[in-house]
Amino acid sequence: MLRESVTRLREGLRNKEYSARELVEASLARIDEQNGKLNALITVTPESALVAADAADRALAAGDAPDLCGIPLVHKDNFCTDGVLTTCGSRMLANFVPAYDATVTRNAASHGAITVGKANMDEFAMGSSSEHGHFGVVRNPWDHERVPGGSSGGSAAAVAAAMVPLATASDTGGSIRQPAAFCGITGMKPSYGRISRYGLVAYASSLDQAGVMGVSAEDCAYLLKAISGFDPLDSTSVQRPVEDYPAELEGALKGLKIGLPKPYWEGLESAVADAVQAQADELVKLGAELVEVEMPNASLAVSTYYLIAQAECSSNLSRYDGVRFGHRCEDPKDLQDLYRRSRGEGFCEETQRRILVGTFALSSGYIDAYYGKAMRARRLISDDFTAAFEHCDLMLSPTAPSAAFKIGEKETDPIAMYLADVNTVAVNLAGLPALSTPGPQVDGLPVGGQLIGPYFSESRLLMVAHQLQQATDWHLQVPEAAA
Repeated sequence: MLRESVTRLREGLRNKEYSARELVEASLARIDEQNGKLNALITVTPESALVAADAADRALAAGDAPDLCGIPLVHKDNFCTDGVLTTCGSRMLANFVPAYDATVTRNAASHGAITVGKANMDEFAMGSSSEHGHFGVVRNPWDHERVPGGSSGGSAAAVAAAMVPLATASDTGGSIRQPAAFCGITGMKPSYGRISRYGLVAYASSLDQAGVMGVSAEDCAYLLKAISGFDPLDSTSVQRPVEDYPAELEGALKGLKIGLPKPYWEGLESAVADAVQAQADELVKLGAELVEVEMPNASLAVSTYYLIAQAECSSNLSRYDGVRFGHRCEDPKDLQDLYRRSRGEGFCEETQRRILVGTFALSSGYIDAYYGKAMRARRLISDDFTAAFEHCDLMLSPTAPSAAFKIGEKETDPIAMYLADVNTVAVNLAGLPALSTPGPQVDGLPVGGQLIGPYFSESRLLMVAHQLQQATDWHLQVPEAAA
């Protein structure tokens, strides 16, 4: 039953074909079967999940069930969960149990979703492969020798392996869309400010945004509706009504102009470009018109992103010093030794690299040359999108330049790893919504097409993806290794 759509699961629960307890028990059994192979979850919460399932069954029997009542999900392990371990995939927070819920986890629960676990991830969301975490490498359900993408690889693998129908995730430079593409599912990063960041442990505050993962655009629409909305606890949260995303999935594509941003189609594996071109051709059959759009500053995106993200992570992660927060080394000789060893032991090599780059970019004498220049480039990149959307309604590009690469393949070359985000980081710099939807496979591996929209065009993006998925079956392909 865990392969069913959220719509079908909702119907099954309300028609008493199965109970919420049975659905949650099926999810827990699937986790027990698959997690040892994939390492997708850090923490599993069977006791609290079954208590919540029984409460859901009572609400269903009373006819007072919210939208996601009884539906299991996992949260990425950088969302705070009251009384449940929240590690950010790091030794630094390996024993951290929050005393409060993130707004995302609270909103999901208030709409009836049942948390069955916390998903593995790159440490503090810093990575494109889910290899850089204290709790081990996450494996792709399609090929256990390949990465699931990052940093939300655990969330993506859990959905692709049918452990759960839904998962939350976060996206700082592509960490929802790239894992969704690599694992053959749908993943959406909404507009910056659409979902509260309260209780989402920060990596880069001006870029981080919570989002959703599911098999289909329709599944994502339910969870996006549940967790979106204004939050006074987040100063960057936008006071704007939440649209009824599931109700707005039906629509016509006739006359819709979809831009193909030229730089995003260059430097790719040719098979990946062909797969996403097949998606573009299907959209034309549905009535859309394709137009080529220019993005003159696209070449600045990766370097701009990694300067800004590293600078912000240097600032955000300075609080983990072994004194106030985080791992503390044993028997420090003095304060300097305490700081050095606590941070050296608590952070992995990739996180340390990013902190050091960010600290240098913010240091006296260099801040204007690096961080200041990057902020000016960010404005140029944002302006490119504004100009492009004068000629089209949405854009389509490959989500990533390749299908999932092998574990360890890019481990010794950080720049090659960073370039895996070449088509996703600019969206975060501009704060725009985007999603990845599965296309035709390449050599038995999933490939994703990225749809990008103007600010707060989540409904239209989901509608277009839904119509594409109704016309094709690419999103319904199941990994044989996790069947």
